[in-house]
Amino acid sequence: MQPTTVHKKIYLSPPHLSGAEMNYIKEAFETNWIAPLGPNVDYFEKELSDYVGVKESVAVSSGTAAIHLALSLLGVGKGDIVFCSSLTFVASANPILYLGAVPVFIDSERDTWNMSPEALEAAFKEAVLTNRLPKAVVIVNLYGQPAKMDELMSICERYHTPIIEDAAESLGSKYKGKASGTFGEFGIYSFNGNKIITTSGGGMLVSNNTNAMKKARFLASQARDPAPHYQHSEIGYNYRLSNVLAGIGRSQLEVLDSRVQARRLIFQTYYEELAGLAGISFMPELENTFSNRWLTALTIDEEVSGVTTDELLAALEQENIEARPVWKPLHLQPLFNNYPYFPHKEHESVSDYLFQKGICLPSGSNMTRQEQMRVIDIIIKKVKEKNNA
Repeated sequence: MQPTTVHKKIYLSPPHLSGAEMNYIKEAFETNWIAPLGPNVDYFEKELSDYVGVKESVAVSSGTAAIHLALSLLGVGKGDIVFCSSLTFVASANPILYLGAVPVFIDSERDTWNMSPEALEAAFKEAVLTNRLPKAVVIVNLYGQPAKMDELMSICERYHTPIIEDAAESLGSKYKGKASGTFGEFGIYSFNGNKIITTSGGGMLVSNNTNAMKKARFLASQARDPAPHYQHSEIGYNYRLSNVLAGIGRSQLEVLDSRVQARRLIFQTYYEELAGLAGISFMPELENTFSNRWLTALTIDEEVSGVTTDELLAALEQENIEARPVWKPLHLQPLFNNYPYFPHKEHESVSDYLFQKGICLPSGSNMTRQEQMRVIDIIIKKVKEKNNA
């Protein structure tokens, strides 16, 4: 019997280094700026601020830390209400619990897969009736696609509620020509290893509120008072990014535009090869928006295609290819199942549908054409196999 051929692993979204990272790392070592803070941190903050068009950025240890700081800066505390997108990674909502606040989850809509203005309006109307308006609204830009910011911002402005824009996955994306992550009182980006650019682990808090960002730096540096001795008057966090990792970020930021271009090309290839298959629909790109296409996501209608998401994921895994379901909505998670949830419509939960029908395909900017065709061929083969059965 011939041994089974084991193909090289194709990952969902692996790091893609520029090749210049070691220049910044070497400089950090040679100047002995190893600990948090240092020239690379200062430059990284300035360079990212310039790129997205905000006044201030604060480099921190993760996107989660950035959300935690943003909520803290808005005065969120024990018992307060925070509205949050449901179709997202758990990190979008965990900081709400850190502060003892109460998350209320808002469904998605089909045009962007992001927060539904209809569901948000319904949540606010009930909040008025119970006299418990939220302290903040966390709006997520899923897989790089900006949400319907005009509609969502209009609702939040009417109720005088600040927005935290969770742009962890959407650095390089734009909404009506303006950078994703710059619409709320605060925006956050993630530089985790799987993001469009990476610092290994890290994140950024951005805002045009310079006083708030000064406070963010204070809180992220253990809230040390300006005294000759170590004095602390309030709770702080060890959240600042190291100078070494910030150097990696500077190198990555230099190639961000090319990484976005590569991911959009990967999406386009998937679309051209697979959109003609019955029952397959790709995540939309809303008119007047520009998605970085961090991950290529699609849905599969089993009744039309004959294939379930589980069957397709299993077929890819068998060929050493990493693909994943769309995020399990937070309102379905055991951690959050006792918290309120507002669906898109009374009998329509869009995020439930997307979780049941959606998958994310390998989308790394360093994936070769040959590797991508391996993925495509397996999907086509599986669909045809089921339809001919």
